[in-house]
Amino acid sequence: MKENRYNLIDEKWIPTAGKGKVGLRTVFSDESITSLGGNPIEKIAVFKLLLAIAQSACTPEDEKEWEKLGLSGLKQKVLDYLDKHYDRFWLYGEHPFLQINEIEKAKLMSFGDVQLEIATGNTSVVTEIQSEKPLSDAEKALLVLTLMGFACGGKKTDNSVVLSKGYVGKTNDKGKPSTGKPGSSLGFMGFLHSFIVTQNVSQSIYLNLFTKAYISDLEMFPGGVGMGPWVQMPKGEDDAIAQNAKKSYMGRLLPLNRFVLLADKGIHYSEGINHNNYSEFIVDPSIAVDFSAKPKPKVIWVDPERRPWRQLTSLLAFLGADKSTGYNCYQLRGVLGRCKNIPSFSVWSGGVRVSSNAGEQFLTGTDDFVDSEVQLSSSILEEESSFFGNLSDEMKDLESIAKILYGKVLHYYANLMTEGKLIAAKSTNMYWQMCEGDFQKLVNVCASDLYNNSIKELRIKFRMYALQIYDSQCPNQTARQLEAWAKNRPFTRLKVDA
Repeated sequence: MKENRYNLIDEKWIPTAGKGKVGLRTVFSDESITSLGGNPIEKIAVFKLLLAIAQSACTPEDEKEWEKLGLSGLKQKVLDYLDKHYDRFWLYGEHPFLQINEIEKAKLMSFGDVQLEIATGNTSVVTEIQSEKPLSDAEKALLVLTLMGFACGGKKTDNSVVLSKGYVGKTNDKGKPSTGKPGSSLGFMGFLHSFIVTQNVSQSIYLNLFTKAYISDLEMFPGGVGMGPWVQMPKGEDDAIAQNAKKSYMGRLLPLNRFVLLADKGIHYSEGINHNNYSEFIVDPSIAVDFSAKPKPKVIWVDPERRPWRQLTSLLAFLGADKSTGYNCYQLRGVLGRCKNIPSFSVWSGGVRVSSNAGEQFLTGTDDFVDSEVQLSSSILEEESSFFGNLSDEMKDLESIAKILYGKVLHYYANLMTEGKLIAAKSTNMYWQMCEGDFQKLVNVCASDLYNNSIKELRIKFRMYALQIYDSQCPNQTARQLEAWAKNRPFTRLKVDA
């Protein structure tokens, strides 16, 4: 029998902001833990695990039962649950956490091979961050968890090992082992995930807890809540447990897209459960999807040049007048109403952008991790609130300014008989970076009763940003430059409508 060691309930492995690494028990008992640490996909993976544990400990029937449960009630039930299932949270042992002993037949990969940000093989190392380093047990635990939903597609998965007899999901048309599919939380280019967060992690988990009634209403999970995989892992890619995971909410929180087993010098690594995706009308609730789009559903992807705060109106489209079309983030939609009883809360969004070539996923020079957090007042949830309409109008105005800036810079260089597309694109990126610093103020103004009076100053400020960037990117030192500069300079009068 393998020795049980490194229990995730008590060992310090979860990165947090300001508190260092903590164990599962501490997350649910220490209210001074305000937020999770790590990169965005690590934050998402850990948050989903915490939700999965909370849902396993107590899933309320409906909103009334959720209110009756309360934060203190949930915390106590989770702590009792962790004590009861203590033996299921060993990272190493007879039943290693989220691992399958039988997959040891798969090729042993180095840890760097399965880490998105690490350069291996012929990939050039540009920064020290890309160099492979020895991993601690805490880092290995976090890696295993992240691989469950955010594994990259490609040839690194050893799909020659098939645990379910007769299963053909890991073979190609020629009957040979196929390349691994992207994790269901990652997708082709990198899904953007969003959650409601508040003053501490335990309260954030409580707010994001789904009820049985809401899970039923979603109609995506006919298997209901489902069972935490730490209680019983599947024996194969397509056995009864795997089939149930595909139908349950738990299967989206911890999708087990990879079957793995930690070893002393690496990790055994093969494709696991293959879940349906958004084109088949099944998504992680934290992903924003438009099922009404034709010819197939659309999702919001991570875009490093379009940071998540710029997607806020799309993420909150269900607050608009037309609720039948547009993007829906079921995570936000299902729990936002609960925030009426707290002064403020935040929408956190994040993920990673990836590129693909011949089925292989990787980070390029333009890909990156992104996340942002926007604080909102509970007043925006009042029926008479005009917040969403105000913010939608102001975001359209910002987009209009960005387009004007791009066009003016492009025309400036055209007048000088010079190619200016790259400089025009750089100018708009600079513009959005400057606007980001004032976005929280814009959100606050849009939620204010003094919106019509207060917005004028911000509109002028955003136009001034465009003007400053134009002047910095379009020199006016020579006579020809001065003529082109004067001809194309935007917002010289700065007339702003109320």
